[in-house]
Amino acid sequence: MSEPSRAVFLSYASQDAGAARRICDALRAAGAEVWFDQSSLRGGDAWDASIRRQIKSCALFIPVISRNTHQREEGYFRLEWKLAVDRSHLMTASRAFLVPVAIDDVRDDDEHVPDRFRELQWTRLPGGETTAEFVERVLRLLAHDDSTALAAPAAPVLPAAAAARASVAAMPPAGSAHAVPDPPRVATVPAKRRGWPLSWVLLLVIAAVVIALGYVVIARLLPARRVTADVSGAQTLAPSVATAPEAISSKSIAVLPFVNMSADKDQEYFSDGLSEELIDLLSQVPDLRVPARTSSFYFKGKSEDVATIARTLRVAHVLEGSVRKAGNTVRVTAQLIRADNGYHLWSKTYDRDVKDIFKVQDEIAATVVEALKAKLLPSQELTGRHRTTNTEAYTQYLLGNRFRLSDTPEGVQHALDAYRRAIALDPVYAAAHSGLSEAEWRIADMITNEQAGYARAAAAAERAIALAPDSPEGYWARGQLRNYYYFDWQGAQADFQKALALDPNYVPALISAGNLQATLGHMTEGIDTVHKAVALDPMSVVAWRELARLNLHSGQFSAARQAIDRLRQIDAQGYANRFSGELDLLTGRAREAALATSEVGFGDYQFVMQAMAQHTLGHASESQRALASLVGRRASTMAYQIAEVHAWRGEKDQAFEWFDRAYRQHDGGLTYLGFDRYLASLRADPRYRALMAKLQLPLN
Repeated sequence: MSEPSRAVFLSYASQDAGAARRICDALRAAGAEVWFDQSSLRGGDAWDASIRRQIKSCALFIPVISRNTHQREEGYFRLEWKLAVDRSHLMTASRAFLVPVAIDDVRDDDEHVPDRFRELQWTRLPGGETTAEFVERVLRLLAHDDSTALAAPAAPVLPAAAAARASVAAMPPAGSAHAVPDPPRVATVPAKRRGWPLSWVLLLVIAAVVIALGYVVIARLLPARRVTADVSGAQTLAPSVATAPEAISSKSIAVLPFVNMSADKDQEYFSDGLSEELIDLLSQVPDLRVPARTSSFYFKGKSEDVATIARTLRVAHVLEGSVRKAGNTVRVTAQLIRADNGYHLWSKTYDRDVKDIFKVQDEIAATVVEALKAKLLPSQELTGRHRTTNTEAYTQYLLGNRFRLSDTPEGVQHALDAYRRAIALDPVYAAAHSGLSEAEWRIADMITNEQAGYARAAAAAERAIALAPDSPEGYWARGQLRNYYYFDWQGAQADFQKALALDPNYVPALISAGNLQATLGHMTEGIDTVHKAVALDPMSVVAWRELARLNLHSGQFSAARQAIDRLRQIDAQGYANRFSGELDLLTGRAREAALATSEVGFGDYQFVMQAMAQHTLGHASESQRALASLVGRRASTMAYQIAEVHAWRGEKDQAFEWFDRAYRQHDGGLTYLGFDRYLASLRADPRYRALMAKLQLPLN
């Protein structure tokens, strides 16, 4: 859980989720932390514990009020409102906590909202379209500057159109009682100051003016070098404010997912595949910066405009388009846009036979390179990695990629089937063999723990390398197996280095290489390598997840918190909750860690956290119950985590028994052995040193 004093809790009816999301996104874009519950299954003990804890610790509570909330006599949001109002009664009158927002024309004297809400001035944000003035006001409130927050807010500098929208949206509704954030006419003044004579007030005002004038005169008389020194000091204290952001290169482009315009909506994998191939092609250009797939696809289905996307991904240009596929024909429309002014540098429509799709991709990529005046290496030409002469094999390969992204047992099994069909149609299709290797390995790791599955994965990787020795995917797939299953550190390192030599911007290999560096005792280098992956793919959950993990177990808790906060922004809950719970446990907040497991993103790992946190709290029976559940469910695939629990509880004999089992099962968790902070009680034990030697890992 992030620092409670800086968080905003957003409460809304399910019908208003879209408007609430827009408010949430605007506040997060400005740097505010927003607790925005998107659970599809709200309610129950787990939900209740989490919500109560968040409302008890948040800095601001924003109820989203609408005709929907008026019409619903029951709803979880009403419980949230009650909890917030109850907490507000414990606060001083000057404390700003409740900030009601109306998203339609619902009346501000609505009898279906708590009396406490009706006492406050509501902010009107029609449809959740959030004004800059409202965001600024929330940020001031989060800064805990109550005297400023309760006074009239300073008018932010806005473009004319935005300023007009903000002034209309911020107009107080007729009949408002008083406001939490705003007007000076209702500002709460401490009682002991209300009786001050007017003469004292005038003297204080005059004194303040004199001091201000004196400061201006002195500042002008001081040598320039003194001013420079002050600025330098400011940069040291707050580099994020004082340091100008790095300029965006004109040779940078984001390829957005092309829109599927086909009558068959299930053809979306085909349009996604076209976008991925273009990203792959353009990434081969040495002096062109191209964000990876995860970052570009993050905006799929969202309402952000081109300028916002470009700022987020730090690119100067955006390539977007659409695909309409019908039978054996395909129409592709593409357009290259300059992000700062929306100017279309180039656009074209291609009507082709589907078997010519690769030619279309090549032509689009070549046109983009020419338009951006990027340069290829001597003798270099853009060539796609995922090529086959069989259109149906390509289609099956794209389907496999679509399923594999889910990383669920069901999804990976579907991916495995699709890759097998692709290979049956084209036995020399290298990219399909790479995908097959990854799918086989993930199924063995998640479900079966079958040695034959790992063997099939290794054979598929070898086949991919033999068919396409100049493509990084096969080397990365083989390196994954060598690292996480065979514990062949030198072989894995050689594979990752080869993959990155072929494509220095290949994000999966960067993440894997960073993890291997940490495994081999080079934590600083490992973190630096994963940072490179984050720079190339700033919206990648996998990259930020690994950065959170490495910082957490290297004891860099502040950096871990930043990575967790970033995960929460791009992944909503998921891994952010898991690593937040781990951070709580490692920093002495066992109660919070135990509570955190009720949130989204833990899966069976909840039993690991519960077993350790409950032990720390002195609840032996609860700890043992959680451990028993873990053993009963995942003994064959989570032996390493079971050993972690025993180590945390100081049960050394049992820990090493499970480590031996993890070794026999080729448990990938053993790659964390050298830096895992849960194993502190084992470091001095000769058996720990023997295990490290057995794995040929260095002792730190």
